[in-house]
Amino acid sequence: MNKDRIISAFAQLGKIMKCLGQNHAISDFELGITPLEFENLNSLISRQVHHNGWFSEDMVRKAFCSLADMLEKEKLEAWAKNYKFNEKPLTVAVIIAGNIPLVGFHDFLCVLLSGNRILCKLSSEDKLLLPALAKVLIHLDSDFEEYISFSEGNISNFDAVIATGSTNSLDHFIQYFSKCPHLFRGSRTSLAVITGNESDEELVELGKDLFHYYGRGCRNVSHLLLPENYSLNRIFEAIVSYGEVVNNKKYGNNYDYYKSIHLMNLEKFLDNNFVLVKESQELFSPLAMIYYSFYSNENEVKDFISKHEGSIQCIVGSNFIPFGKAQAPGLADYADTIDTMEWLINLRV
Repeated sequence: MNKDRIISAFAQLGKIMKCLGQNHAISDFELGITPLEFENLNSLISRQVHHNGWFSEDMVRKAFCSLADMLEKEKLEAWAKNYKFNEKPLTVAVIIAGNIPLVGFHDFLCVLLSGNRILCKLSSEDKLLLPALAKVLIHLDSDFEEYISFSEGNISNFDAVIATGSTNSLDHFIQYFSKCPHLFRGSRTSLAVITGNESDEELVELGKDLFHYYGRGCRNVSHLLLPENYSLNRIFEAIVSYGEVVNNKKYGNNYDYYKSIHLMNLEKFLDNNFVLVKESQELFSPLAMIYYSFYSNENEVKDFISKHEGSIQCIVGSNFIPFGKAQAPGLADYADTIDTMEWLINLRV
């Protein structure tokens, strides 16, 4: 394998994923796979909700579209040229979370495009999508078969490990894998900084950052920093079109549960019938809830960000990531701000 072949295969995979994400039909062999193979992938997407109630068809297709956007050939080439290629492949075990569809795809791409082999340990929450896409890659270039493997049991025979999970999982990662080269990631969430000068359109876009994937991703916004005396009615009006999230059984159960708890405890909160909004200095909010706090000057914004720096994945706002783009990261938007590619090409075992 070489870098150009890997880029070509992923770029072709991106075209397939874009059609799947947009639910478009294809002609015979238009994308390098047969219409039957394409329909099998389409069916797999539609069935995900039966394996994981959070993986509704529209959310899975959103994930496919977002990933397809980063797999455009020009983007891959511009990104990859900044890194060397490992001519002596190592085997990198990647332990993947299952909170949103294909959450480990970027690590999957990084390991292969750095010239290494990948051993995937999937979450039971998302164990079908990545193997299906790996099968497509192997169909496009059979040499990938020697570079991609999956393990359902205990993992062994690897040189390094990338592991992502909850804070509790992090303790297990440290216990079992700390003696080999490792990149561990724990729980993070995201923040929106509101200035009060946002357009209505920008606040509508903020709804994507709040509700895509039902708010379960580390790049989903869980806390709003608001200027003093800001009226939350503007945000409530802007996000009303996202109200269908409450129709998802799992999301709806969380909404009902936290509403009941807060009512019983006589806690103050706001409610628009699909999300609960509560004033709090905490960064992490429960599912179906959004926390907010007020600031009076820029220094207070900086202080809040500094205080929670180790727990913030990204920040959206006028001077940060544009509204609506939190769940559309680019190739160089690395998790936890650690350059995964740089880490991979500098591995020594």
